[in-house]
Amino acid sequence: MTGALTDRTAASGDTRARPPFRPPVIEAIVWFGLSVVALALLWWAIWFFDGTLNTSGWGLALGRVAEVAVAVLALAVPINGGRGLVAARRSAALARGGDLSSARVAADDFRQAVWYVVGFGLTALVVAFLFWFFGSNDGKVREVLFNWQFPLGHMSDLFRGFWINVKIFTVAEVIVLVWGLLVAVVRLIPGRAGAPLRWLAVAYTDLFRGIPALLVIYLVVFGFPLAKVPLFTSLGRDAQLFWLAVLALSLTYGAYVAEVYRAGLDSIHWSQTAAARSLGLSQAQTLRHVVVPQAVRRIVPPLLNDFIGLQKDTALVSVVGVLDIVNRATILKGQDFNLTYLTGAALVFLVFTIPLTRLTDYLIRRDQARMRAN
Repeated sequence: MTGALTDRTAASGDTRARPPFRPPVIEAIVWFGLSVVALALLWWAIWFFDGTLNTSGWGLALGRVAEVAVAVLALAVPINGGRGLVAARRSAALARGGDLSSARVAADDFRQAVWYVVGFGLTALVVAFLFWFFGSNDGKVREVLFNWQFPLGHMSDLFRGFWINVKIFTVAEVIVLVWGLLVAVVRLIPGRAGAPLRWLAVAYTDLFRGIPALLVIYLVVFGFPLAKVPLFTSLGRDAQLFWLAVLALSLTYGAYVAEVYRAGLDSIHWSQTAAARSLGLSQAQTLRHVVVPQAVRRIVPPLLNDFIGLQKDTALVSVVGVLDIVNRATILKGQDFNLTYLTGAALVFLVFTIPLTRLTDYLIRRDQARMRAN
């Protein structure tokens, strides 16, 4: 019986023929043509952009050097397209000679070259669009958004404004760290006696995660002085604006960070708590010495993501009169009718947020590597 099954399996295996090998010559010609088109579009965009340059001296020289460098680097697209075409033709020649194994290897070389064409080609098209965009309307985009002669004369004003953003972010971050952890711990209070506090914590997180931060800032910064809230009426105008802005951002981001903390606390296995309680630790001691330290190590990357958002959202306080960098850039923009001041403010934010973003990515990769090692 077994022999019969083996015979039938062998017979069925003999009837299944592999599909005939087809050298990818046609595909290679198409991809090479697309690579040439991508290069032509980029070179045309560079030529179009160069025609809108109205600078002279070192500015023009640096611009031309950059254009030539990009044009030369763009040659990588058709070069890889040509490599793919050569590999496809070699595959066809090997197939005609009966060496199918080597032909399949050459076809794989073609597919590898195609991936390079896709990656470099899409990059070239994006760069071509940028050249066209910044050269459109006779360079008006550069004149309105990237005319650096305007902000360079007011950098001290802009940096004084950004120092206010930094102070708001720093104070709010400290408050959010403590407040978010408190809310997350309250949500873990066990028993019926803790149910009212848990409901309050849930209501707070749902409320302030659902309301836009801009509305919270308006309601707090404008509403509290009108309602003459006792804690803030004795402050001067600048101090009142500062602390009300900090309060509004802390209320909003405290809700987000509380959920991050809660996710970290819930990720700790229940056996950790059971072991700590069996050793005689109270609920509070278990949270302090066992659960919270492990949870905090796990949530550092998402916490940093929230703090990047908090740092950017300090710009929202400009709408309530805080003289931060955005407000100062807006005032200067109104004087000279040029938006480069706001572009400069955006670059200042980038100088601070990009390193923090890269640190977050590094911590995420390190955490993933540690998890794989375990």
